[in-house]
Amino acid sequence: MLLSYRRFFVRERVAMLKLTDTYDIFDPATNAQIGVAKEEPPTWAKFARLMVNKRFLPTKIHIYEDEADGPIFSLSKKPGFLRVSVVVEDARGNEFGTLRSKVLSFGGAFTVLRADGTEVATVKGDWKGWNFRLLDEHGNELGVVTKQWAGLGKEFFTSADNYVIALDDSEGTSADPKLAALLLAAGLAIDIVFKER
Repeated sequence: MLLSYRRFFVRERVAMLKLTDTYDIFDPATNAQIGVAKEEPPTWAKFARLMVNKRFLPTKIHIYEDEADGPIFSLSKKPGFLRVSVVVEDARGNEFGTLRSKVLSFGGAFTVLRADGTEVATVKGDWKGWNFRLLDEHGNELGVVTKQWAGLGKEFFTSADNYVIALDDSEGTSADPKLAALLLAAGLAIDIVFKER
């Protein structure tokens, strides 16, 4: 089961002239593929990307354990300019969390909220790039998101990213699959909100 893992290696698929992104999710310990995240925006938003930066358009990402089955949860990014919200929903479409970007931050930051509006965590980036920390309300580290080098040609000539999402093994994140889903969603949201061009 995807949400029972504590570490995820996320590899964006490389394709020429693509309008949507697909991410393969692997277990870094075994290199076994454990899931897929597929971007499936509304049709109008997909083609609007030819003229408008996709950071300003809505999109939806479905996370699958197996592409033949339905998604286990989804991220819906609302259109936004300064502040962006990403709603996280379960397979039945019930909201169980929101990621809200912070307006003024060096390197990017999110507030992670449960469906009832209580703050669960903060995602903070550093000013120099692709290192993010997932912190609880007391400042304790719940996990990290770090960039993985993919090679000179791939990094410079494509917008594809590879990164690792590593969750802490504490009881709080291990026992709560919705919290694990929120933190995995936060890692994916970093890419779609802050790092896409």
